[in-house]
Amino acid sequence: MRRDCDLNKISDGKRYLLNDMVKADCNGCKDCSVCCHDMGTSIVLDPLDFYRISHFLNRSFETMLDSQIELNIVDGLILPNLKMTETLNKPCVFLNDSNRCSIHPYRPGICRIFPLGRLYENNSFSYILQVNECPNEQKSKIKVSKWIDTPDLNQNQQFIADWHFFLKELHERLLAQGNEECIKKATMQLLQFFYIEPYSSEEDFYTQFYMRLLHMKKLFI
Repeated sequence: MRRDCDLNKISDGKRYLLNDMVKADCNGCKDCSVCCHDMGTSIVLDPLDFYRISHFLNRSFETMLDSQIELNIVDGLILPNLKMTETLNKPCVFLNDSNRCSIHPYRPGICRIFPLGRLYENNSFSYILQVNECPNEQKSKIKVSKWIDTPDLNQNQQFIADWHFFLKELHERLLAQGNEECIKKATMQLLQFFYIEPYSSEEDFYTQFYMRLLHMKKLFI
């Protein structure tokens, strides 16, 4: 999800890479779950996020839709996001009775890096420390790579960049064409290729993703 804002107002003004130390460690959050409440549609799922969660829960896109995820327009394209419940404080559907994340090992990338955010530039990205999002004032320094806690980290970083810039290019191409029928078709294919069509748990996720990405590019870019 793109945000047009002054970095100096939302961050400490620095750009962080994987080997940098950043004051982001909330030390287990200590019973705080503020960032798991009332997040609206902001926890957008990329294909890897959905793959991890759906395989952990052993649920398909269709069975998760409406009860655990929902569809919304993100930068001109329809993408899934985690759903918030309609109860008091609107907690995430995966927040349990103890105010802890029930899918924590498989949580989405946005949740995984918080309170960091991503700054995309020049076909790559760096991290920023969001200074107004987390109320914990006693954070500790930690290496960015350790905080992200993601297997196959270098491959994961490339995937994140490729997915972001693919969506950006796809949106720009569709806008330039101005064809509503083409936009509708591309949106449906995007959901079908990357979310609805099951991924095999016996094959490497990234291999499957890049095959689908190549197919989608041939059709629309």
